[in-house]
Amino acid sequence: MRVLGIDPGLRNMGWGVIEVDGSRMRHLGNGVCKSEGKDLSLRLLSLHRQLSEVVREYQPDTAAVEQTFVNKDGAGTLKLGQARGIALLVPAQAGLEIGEYAPNKVKKTIVGVGHAAKEQIQHMVKLQLPGVVLNGPDAADALAIAMCHAHYTRSTRVWEKAKEAANG
Repeated sequence: MRVLGIDPGLRNMGWGVIEVDGSRMRHLGNGVCKSEGKDLSLRLLSLHRQLSEVVREYQPDTAAVEQTFVNKDGAGTLKLGQARGIALLVPAQAGLEIGEYAPNKVKKTIVGVGHAAKEQIQHMVKLQLPGVVLNGPDAADALAIAMCHAHYTRSTRVWEKAKEAANG
């Protein structure tokens, strides 16, 4: 199973793709889509085009997006929400199921602590995906989101199989 993780951002949208086989994970690619243009509409369009290219190139089976947290700046939160809309739209256009995870859930799953620093996330991503070269903190976060989704998808499948066996 190929998993696309997306860390939404209006300036920088991180992405990471991993391949999962049972409990094994392998890094396939990571990067950052950088918005281009002065108008919000052009910036969103550039993010859409770049992320669509990632989906075309890596052909993921599923995707995961980090949920938006509300901060003190309402306008900033709204703009982030619009970028997050692109992060949800592109995989949906490709027919992918999309998991959504709160930032603290991703951190707790990958690092073991819900308020982990970016450096801790990068360290654990490198530890779990040996040889990975990270294209920045946003790409590392996106890989962590993909890894989190792989963990919960695997757990859900195990749970569903156990239920079927018990009812079977």
